[in-house]
Amino acid sequence: MPAPHAVPFRLVPALGLFALGWFALAAPWLLGQVTIPWDAKAHWYPHLVFAARALHAAASPAWTPNIFAGSTEIADPQSVLFSAPLLALAALMPKPGLTAMDWAVFAMLFAGGTGVILLFRDRGWHWGGSLVAALAFAFGAAAAWRIQHLSQVFSLCWWPLAWWLLARALDRRSILWGIAAGLAAALMVLGRDQVAMLCAYLLAATIIAHWASAERPLREVRATLAPLVAAAVAGALVVTVPVLMSALWGAESNRVVIDEIGAGRGSLHPGHLLTWVVGNLYGAAGPLAEHWGPPSPTWGETGLFLARNMGNLYAGALPLLLVLGLLRTGAAFDREIRFVTIALAVMLLYALGWYTPAFRLFWHLPGVDLFRRPADAVFVVGGLFAILAGYGAHRLLTGTLATGWRVEALVAAALVTLASALIVAKGAPQAAWMNLAVAVCSIAAALLVLGPGRRLPAMALATVLAVVLTADLRLTNGPSESTALPPASYDVLEPGSTDPALALIRSLTVRDATRRDRVELIGLGYEWQNAAMSHDLEDVLGFNPVRSAAYANLVGAEDIAALPGQRRFPPAFPSYRGELADILGLRYVVSRVPPNDIDKRLAPDALPLVGEAGGVRIYENTRALPRVWVAPTAMATPPDLATAGFPSGLDPRRTVLVEGEVPPPRQPGGTARLLAYGNTGVTVETTTADGGVLVLADAWHPWWSARIEGREVPIRRAFGLVRAVEVPSGTVTVTFTFEPLRGLARQVSERFSRP
Repeated sequence: MPAPHAVPFRLVPALGLFALGWFALAAPWLLGQVTIPWDAKAHWYPHLVFAARALHAAASPAWTPNIFAGSTEIADPQSVLFSAPLLALAALMPKPGLTAMDWAVFAMLFAGGTGVILLFRDRGWHWGGSLVAALAFAFGAAAAWRIQHLSQVFSLCWWPLAWWLLARALDRRSILWGIAAGLAAALMVLGRDQVAMLCAYLLAATIIAHWASAERPLREVRATLAPLVAAAVAGALVVTVPVLMSALWGAESNRVVIDEIGAGRGSLHPGHLLTWVVGNLYGAAGPLAEHWGPPSPTWGETGLFLARNMGNLYAGALPLLLVLGLLRTGAAFDREIRFVTIALAVMLLYALGWYTPAFRLFWHLPGVDLFRRPADAVFVVGGLFAILAGYGAHRLLTGTLATGWRVEALVAAALVTLASALIVAKGAPQAAWMNLAVAVCSIAAALLVLGPGRRLPAMALATVLAVVLTADLRLTNGPSESTALPPASYDVLEPGSTDPALALIRSLTVRDATRRDRVELIGLGYEWQNAAMSHDLEDVLGFNPVRSAAYANLVGAEDIAALPGQRRFPPAFPSYRGELADILGLRYVVSRVPPNDIDKRLAPDALPLVGEAGGVRIYENTRALPRVWVAPTAMATPPDLATAGFPSGLDPRRTVLVEGEVPPPRQPGGTARLLAYGNTGVTVETTTADGGVLVLADAWHPWWSARIEGREVPIRRAFGLVRAVEVPSGTVTVTFTFEPLRGLARQVSERFSRP
C-alpha cells in the first residue's frame, strides 16, 4: 500500500473524536457497571493479581507455587509477564481490581485504533475515513465479540502500530523507524498466539508489497535493507528468549500434536458470514438457550468445536455498505488499497478452514500447525475489514466513490432475505427475528446517511458517519452475556474479597517449618478455578490450557475444574485416598458437593467435613504429608507409573521413587524443615545420622537448581513429578533456586550438542 503524496490531516482533532466514540462504547466497562468475563477474569485476572503481589513484595513472578503444585509463569504464554499493558498495570498497582484490568484492555483497543488513524494520516486519506476505520477496528468483529481472549486482542492491537512504524521505516528508509517497528512487532509476537502469527505474516507481506510496487524493485530492496535489518535485530532481542522458553515449555507440556483435521474443527462456518449483516443473528449475545448458530443442535452434526461468539463478524452496517460499494465499483482494487483487499480475502479463506481447499496449502506454512482454530483469523479479518471500510469512507468524503447505493441496498436486502429464510428453515428461536429487525433498522439508518446525507459538507458528514456507527456498534456489539457480566460475578477473585469461604480456607491451612497445606478447588464454578493465585493459596489444580504433561497425566489435572465432573482420576491418582494426594500434601478438598460425589471410589466418611461457609464445604485429608521430609531409601520410578499407578504398599515417607541412578539405602531417621519459602527460592535444613533423600513436594522443572552449602547438586524427579535431592549426614542447608535463563541456556546447549 504505497503512500501517496498528500497533506496529512490534523491528528489531535481526529484522535479527540475517536476518544469520544471510544469512551461512549467502552463506558459500561470503564465505569465498573460490567466487567469483561470468562477467560479474561477466570484465567488472566488471577495471573495479573499474582504478578502484582510478587512485584510489590520484591519477589520474582517467574514461578508461581499457587497452581498445579507449582508452575512456570515466565515460559507460559498464558501468563501476563510478557503482556506489556498487564505487566505495566501489575507494576503500578499492588492490588489491581477488575475495572483496572478492563481499563488496560480498552486502552490497548484505543492504541490499536490510534495506529489505524496514523496509517490513514500518513497515506493522506480523509480523517473521517480514519475515524470510521478506528471505531470499526476497536469495537467490531472479534475485537468486540471475543474481547475476553486478551492475548489475541492485544496481538491485534499491536499490529496497526507495527504496520504504521514499518511503513515509515520503508518510506523514509530510516533505521530509527525500523527499530521502533521491530519493537512494536516484537510486542505483538510476544502474544505467542495465532493472531500474532497471522499479523506477522501480514507485516512480511507488507514488505514484499512495498518492494513489488516500487519502480525499481531491486534498488528498493537494497535501499530498505538497513531499516529492515534494524527492525529484525530489535525484534529478535525482545522475542528470542520468551519464544524459546515457551517452545521448550511446550515440549514438556500437555499440548498434544494438532493435525489438519483437529485444526479444521475450529473452522469458521460459512453460515457465520451472515453475521456481517445481522450481528446477533445466531443469539451469540446470550442467553445460551437462544444460541442456534453452528455448531449447535439446530445445525446438526458439523464436526466443529467453537464457542458461540467465535464466528461473529459484525462491524456495523455503515462499514458493510461502504465495503460493498468499494467492491461493486472496483475501487477496492485500486493501487493504494489493493493490498488490504487481497489480504482480507486470504485471511477469510484461512478462517474458513476445512470449508475451502485453501487450508491444505495454509497448513504447510510455518507455525500454522501449532494452533487449533483457523477461526481465530476472524480477529485479523475484522481489522482488515475495518481499514477497507474506512477507505470507503475516505472515497465517499472526497467525492470519489461512484455509486448511488441502490445496488448496495439490493445486495443488503438479499442478504437479509437469506438470513430470514435461514431462520425459518432452522426453526430458530423467536429472538432471531428481533435481531434481524435490529439489523434492518441499522442498514436503513446507514443508507439514509450514505444517500441523502452525502450532500452534507465533508466535515458534517464525517461526524454523522462516526455518530451513526457508534450508535450501531453500541446497539449490536455492546455489553452482552458473552462480553460483559456484573463485577460481582468475579468478586471472589479480587485481592480484598470478603468471601466467607476464602476466610475459612485461610484459617484452616497451615504454613510452618514442615507443612504448607495444599487445597483442591474443584467444582466451585468457573470463577473459582484460579482463585488460589489471587489469594496466595496453593492448589493441586488450576485453570490453564498449557500445563506440565507429566503433572496432567499423573494427577489428572484438566484444562478446567469448574464442575465436579471435570475432575479426572488417573491410575497414579486413583482417589483422594491415594499415595499421590498424600505426597502433594493435599490437605483440603474444597467443593460444593461431598468428595465422594467427585471421587466415586471414596467412602462417604473418608474425608471428614471440617467447615462450611457460603455454600462451600471443606473436607480434610488427614493423611497429607508435610512439604519436606527425608526418606532413607529409594527405588527406580516404574516406567508405567502413569498407566499402572504406584507400587502396592509404597510408603513415600520411607521410600522415594526417583528417575535415574538409585541412591544406596541409608539408616532411618532424619528431619527436614523449611527455613524460607518464596516463589523462586526455597531453603531447607536437614539433619540426619546417615544422609538420605530429601523430598520437596513441589513440581519438578528443569530450570530449578539445588545447592548444598553452596555446592550445586542434581535435582532428581521424584514420584514422577516433585523434587528430590540426596543429602549427606549431619545438619546441612539445601537451597532450591529457580533460574530460568541459566536453565534455558543449558537446555539449548544440550539440544545443539546432540549428534
